[in-house]
Amino acid sequence: MSDSAALLLSLIAAATPTLFYVGLVYWIDQYEKEPWWLLTAAFLWGAIPSIILAFLFNTLLSTPIYALTAQDTGDILTASFIAPPVEESIKGIALLGIFFLWRHEIDSPLDGIIYGAMVGMGFAMVENVFYFVDTFSEGGVEAWSINIFMRAVIFGLNHALFSSMTGLGVAIARLSGNAAVRLLAPIGGWMTAVFLHLLHNLTVSFGNLLCLVAVASDWSGVWVVIGIIVWALVQEQRWLKQYLAEEVELGIVTKNQYDIACSSLRRAGHSSSLLFGHGPAAYRQTIRFYHRCSKLAYQKHHQTLFHDAQSAGRIAQLRQEIAQLNQNRSGTPYGRSQPEVNKTHNRSNEP
Repeated sequence: MSDSAALLLSLIAAATPTLFYVGLVYWIDQYEKEPWWLLTAAFLWGAIPSIILAFLFNTLLSTPIYALTAQDTGDILTASFIAPPVEESIKGIALLGIFFLWRHEIDSPLDGIIYGAMVGMGFAMVENVFYFVDTFSEGGVEAWSINIFMRAVIFGLNHALFSSMTGLGVAIARLSGNAAVRLLAPIGGWMTAVFLHLLHNLTVSFGNLLCLVAVASDWSGVWVVIGIIVWALVQEQRWLKQYLAEEVELGIVTKNQYDIACSSLRRAGHSSSLLFGHGPAAYRQTIRFYHRCSKLAYQKHHQTLFHDAQSAGRIAQLRQEIAQLNQNRSGTPYGRSQPEVNKTHNRSNEP
């Protein structure tokens, strides 16, 4: 296999599982999808600036180590004690940027995990290309194939796992009213990311049986994150049921809309039926409607926690948007003073 073919196949081998993982992470966010442009920005930060800065700082900080130790020892020390804090700090810059500039997009712990995972997957994809090409040049096709399997499949979620810990810490800080928690949660998340990264790099550096420790620790971490995601989704559904119940009483949404909004399965079935029955425009309007319902519930939860005027204003704005979407769809807001005879007809056309 030529070098150019190896480069092309390495790009495909790195990008293919990444696209799958990105789609999986995006699908997990059941009730309130994060804006695609911000997810893309997080991914690109991991893929381009993070890679460049990590290379520069890793090289700079590892130079004294290589000057004082043998090559093999320097590789282990650099991979274990230089790369983890450097790379997790650089990836974490994007998450801090989201916290300070777009914190209104962080509505639950799940959002922090998602943004962190996106940064990590961007980083992993580009890093894998470099490792794949380097392995091919040094060990040929067999070593290249094994490296692809290990890095893209067995350890394919590593960087997503690491940076999701930082993202989780940022989200906890965003949702806490305690000053100490707001300060310590991001630091704790970052330290967890560094520790998991260090543990992985240290164990794989020695190979053989210790590599099994890396597999066990990495996948244990992944399953812990999955558990947190399930808990976060249950919590989000609880918020929807609690805070949208009042909107039914106010006439902002109907009981049927409430039932759909509080169930990810019913949302998916309802939006799919509109897509195939009424076309893409109806589908997009439905997605937007229930996105606004979720945002309203999360904003009401935030206002309950902090009692801030900004949240109160946002709640009023979201109610107006939902009412307007209802008005545009049917000519009359659902749940308001409609003749009883028209309710069934109107509900069949609900977003």
